[in-house]
Amino acid sequence: MEQINHRGPGRERHRGAVTMRRQAIPASTADQGLLDSRARADWRTKDSWRALRILSEFVEGFDTLADLPPAVSVFGSARSKPDSPECQLAEEVGAALARAGYAVITGGGPGVMEAANRGASEAGGRSVGLGIELPFEQGINEWVDLAIDFRYFFARKTMFVKYAQAFVVLPGGFGTLDELFEALTLVQTGKVTRFPVVLMGIDYWQGLLDWLRDTMAAEGKIGPVDLDLICVTDDVAAAVRHIVEAEAALSTEQEAVREDAVARTAADQQAAASESEH
Repeated sequence: MEQINHRGPGRERHRGAVTMRRQAIPASTADQGLLDSRARADWRTKDSWRALRILSEFVEGFDTLADLPPAVSVFGSARSKPDSPECQLAEEVGAALARAGYAVITGGGPGVMEAANRGASEAGGRSVGLGIELPFEQGINEWVDLAIDFRYFFARKTMFVKYAQAFVVLPGGFGTLDELFEALTLVQTGKVTRFPVVLMGIDYWQGLLDWLRDTMAAEGKIGPVDLDLICVTDDVAAAVRHIVEAEAALSTEQEAVREDAVARTAADQQAAASESEH
């Protein structure tokens, strides 16, 4: 993530190992360079090199997070004030997840993200921040123990899902909604299995939930069962319990599948041995 320092003789931005100041700070981000197709006469050459940069972000993310313990990604607004109800709730959630043995992954920024990281860190858990290069914000918050800065949203979003057993979504804006609906799409389509999605802040989300039920589901755009993919609560203990129980259920199912596979293999071997004897 770029970090802009307004103190001293001029602005300063950090992009990976590169430090830029004053006129050297570009007006656009790496995502803009990749996705904006207007006025890009050099796309044939530059996009090929961008592919290597994109690959490096995946490699860096996979390598850095490979040894992370079971984790939960927590999302919410960067604009929330520290004394807001959602920040207080996020801090409680971060601490409760840490006490349950989960690392807490956020976008690494301020607001709800910082509160969740703080709760996890103060409770003795692993606090992770996945930052993103933006032209106007924000820097990794001080409560992050392990941080990765990304240029590309899609590489960062992969890490949020790949290294988390669940999502906890608190009040937020477009970015929060983006992560919420991507997670729901992945679960609905079977791209991820038994992946709990918990909405916290019932009053904030109620209008969206009503629309999902009364408009989207009522018109058949989603099935009634799809609404069950979301757990809605303001109870921190209930949220953590839902995540723990989902993980336990998945482990039980996976163990049953393994036992069935072993039994089938043993039966096939016995049948083959009987045929060879005759």
